[in-house]
Amino acid sequence: MSDSPGPTPPSERIVSLDVLRGVAVLGILVINVWVFSMPEQTLLNPTIYADSTVYGDLAGANYYAWLVAHVFAQGTFITLFSALFGAGIVLFIESKERKGQSAMALHYRRTAWLIAIGMAHAYLLWYGDILVAYGFCALGLVFCRDWDPSAQAMLGLLLLLVPSSLEVLAGFAGGGEAIAGQWTPAASAIAAEVSTYQGGWVGQLEHRVPAAFERQTTGFIGGSFWQVGGVILLGMALYKWGVLTGERSTRIYKFLVAGGVAGLGIVLAGVCYIEANDWSADAALFWRQFNYWGALLVAGGYVGAIVLYTRWRPDGPITRTFAAVGRTAFTNYLLQTVVATSVFYGHGLGYFGTVSRVEMLGFVVVVWIGQLVLSVLWLRVFRFGPVEWLWRTLTYGEKQPIRKEE
Repeated sequence: MSDSPGPTPPSERIVSLDVLRGVAVLGILVINVWVFSMPEQTLLNPTIYADSTVYGDLAGANYYAWLVAHVFAQGTFITLFSALFGAGIVLFIESKERKGQSAMALHYRRTAWLIAIGMAHAYLLWYGDILVAYGFCALGLVFCRDWDPSAQAMLGLLLLLVPSSLEVLAGFAGGGEAIAGQWTPAASAIAAEVSTYQGGWVGQLEHRVPAAFERQTTGFIGGSFWQVGGVILLGMALYKWGVLTGERSTRIYKFLVAGGVAGLGIVLAGVCYIEANDWSADAALFWRQFNYWGALLVAGGYVGAIVLYTRWRPDGPITRTFAAVGRTAFTNYLLQTVVATSVFYGHGLGYFGTVSRVEMLGFVVVVWIGQLVLSVLWLRVFRFGPVEWLWRTLTYGEKQPIRKEE
């Protein structure tokens, strides 16, 4: 084991964690592309003005493009990414403590820079940033790092229950009135958002700044803290149990895969439920629970399948390729924003609000291919991704070597 005071060298990295992280960062683009290319409200209700060529219809191939993304990706990859972030908190502190460093001081410095980068990402590029929420959660939940994993998992599930329970209660108490404005927003508001993002970068600030601020304040307190924080705690527990690092029995991972299949069934049942209720606002709050909980199981299924594969082919080309994406996940996450906003926003090609759901998935595949290839080629020369290198340099307060020969 290295005694270097710097970051963990590649030779000591855990392959399963890198591969899981690589799959997660690629997978979240399947859902994020909806918000990059269409009004945000379509993420909640895909039937908003579905008959408009501007917002993309929900029939034929476009319906199946939405269905595949919803069932296999919505809520799933962000869950996986959040769990891995929780595991990363524990892993980082354990590593620093073994080296006799000021683990907590480094953790807080690392988290502060994460928040700063996330703020820049949110306000300058895309309001849908998740890094700030991760940073806020990391400031407080780090005190749970030494808990027994069963306690971490229990608290994580309790946090997850809070927004879910509130939504169900709101559904019983007020029906669709609780989300009527979000479920069917005014056509003028949708048109204004499309016009804004088809315009220049300065004009986009009118929407992006308040949208980002809301996510980081009331949105965080009322929603993302409970969901993201709960999954971060589950990630800590899964790491300490050895699940994410491939240390458990094959039977455990097969069980997770079976749970993932059950989760797909739950999400599909939700689709049947909302369609049977004609996509009504009254049914929407209940519909969201199918995906909210089903996605947890699907994410677990991905963990099981990926760990089984990495144990079978620990040095195979597919494993190495996805591990390369995982080792540069921070860079790849931000790169997705840069590429997507350059294509869809008005300061770039200006395709916001003009592409179909099938075309969106085509865009995703192209970006995936580019990131898989670039990640592998980059790590042939460099130790870290460029953003990972910057984050490490800021965390440790000294320039880190980036080229392999340094």
